[in-house]
Amino acid sequence: ISIFIFSVYYLLITYFYLQRIKKEQAKKPLVVTKRIRRLYVTILILYLIPAVTIALTFNIYYLTYYYLIIGALVYLNYFVIMVANIFNKPFEKHVYHYYRIKAMKKLKNMPHLKVIGITGSYGKTSSKNILSDILNIRYNAFPTPKNFNTPYGLINMINNYLDKFSEFLIAEMGAFKTGEIKELCDLVHPTYGILTTIGTAHLESFGSRENIQKTKFELIESLPNDGVAVLNADDEYQLSYELKNKCKVIWIGIDNKDADVVATNIKLSHNGTTFDCLFKGDKNKYKFETRLLGKANIYNILASIALGKELGLTIEQLQMGVLKVKPIEHRLELKRYGDINIIDDAYNSNPVGSKMALDVLNLMLGKKIIVTPGMIELGSEQYELNLEFGKQIADVCDEVILVGRKQTKPIYDGLMIKDYNEKHIYVINDVKEAIELMQKLKGKETYVLLENDLPDIFNERK
Repeated sequence: ISIFIFSVYYLLITYFYLQRIKKEQAKKPLVVTKRIRRLYVTILILYLIPAVTIALTFNIYYLTYYYLIIGALVYLNYFVIMVANIFNKPFEKHVYHYYRIKAMKKLKNMPHLKVIGITGSYGKTSSKNILSDILNIRYNAFPTPKNFNTPYGLINMINNYLDKFSEFLIAEMGAFKTGEIKELCDLVHPTYGILTTIGTAHLESFGSRENIQKTKFELIESLPNDGVAVLNADDEYQLSYELKNKCKVIWIGIDNKDADVVATNIKLSHNGTTFDCLFKGDKNKYKFETRLLGKANIYNILASIALGKELGLTIEQLQMGVLKVKPIEHRLELKRYGDINIIDDAYNSNPVGSKMALDVLNLMLGKKIIVTPGMIELGSEQYELNLEFGKQIADVCDEVILVGRKQTKPIYDGLMIKDYNEKHIYVINDVKEAIELMQKLKGKETYVLLENDLPDIFNERK
């Protein structure tokens, strides 16, 4: 009876816990995968072992010890989860290899398919979506959904979503440590590669920019000799890298006029961006228009133009594709919230992107407000980079809403260095509190920049 009661109790607790998580409307809702379900079963078995032992050896004289064992299990919950994960690891490894081989066989049976890999510290998802919109003017291009950029994500996408009519697979490739991009390349074998930029994202896990540089170039080094790489000539970490691969390299740039594809005469407005594109060996200037905002997106568009031209698209098709590109959700996306204009750059902030987002905000005519929890995963540079961000905010914003007192302290310090009026700084614990505050602070015409949106674990409690 005790075993039955314990099992029912555990299952009920798990069920109500999951229901509670769903109701909390997390920024990224928990997805209960088959892997998580298997982990739950193993955890239940581990909890049942002492329950069964107690039931089979029950003695009224040892009742106190039974209570102690049950009480200890509560405090050892994290340890039990860790042990369950260790037990499941060999099986999960087998499952992973099964689906990996299945994905590789599917790709092998599609000899007509060309794979384009995209990596970099920032701009991977934006570049992927931009390239997809442009290539689909002429070809059937399939981009990995959302930000599926891990081995599990790519394998799942290939097995379940990639159709046999696709001519190009555009694979976003993410990494937290050296070797992970190489693992992805060994899976999909790209012929073309785009490296967006090498920055400080995930510096904490990589340890140094040199490690980031080495990891991102794993994509370019994995290309075949007849492959094509698109690199950023304005990125010193790309220019300084000694490439061992003999593949063709196309350089893009804005500041570096010696690049193969250059953007000039860039004009930003609240409606979008226009620029002239120059190709090495061609004296003509070609005008491009896009609904996207920010200088960062010009780099992403240039890379897609360069590769699109290499793949046979005409200038007219490229212009049409760039004009067709839709604003990407949570990446400098301009939208309305009642009578407030929102510049939604909440997906993932970084030192380069945050500065460009402020440049976009500065173009707008009206009251300017920023809502930000700051930037994370910047390693030893985190304080200084957020301090500089605070100084930049002081030059642009009329009102500042900081999310989390501890994590935004460097931004606050940067504001104070610039003698920013403290009366216009508001510190809250949860980004949800910003909605009511925005309504109180708004003017006749108001623009609010949402710069970064950290996971729920970064919310600071009162």
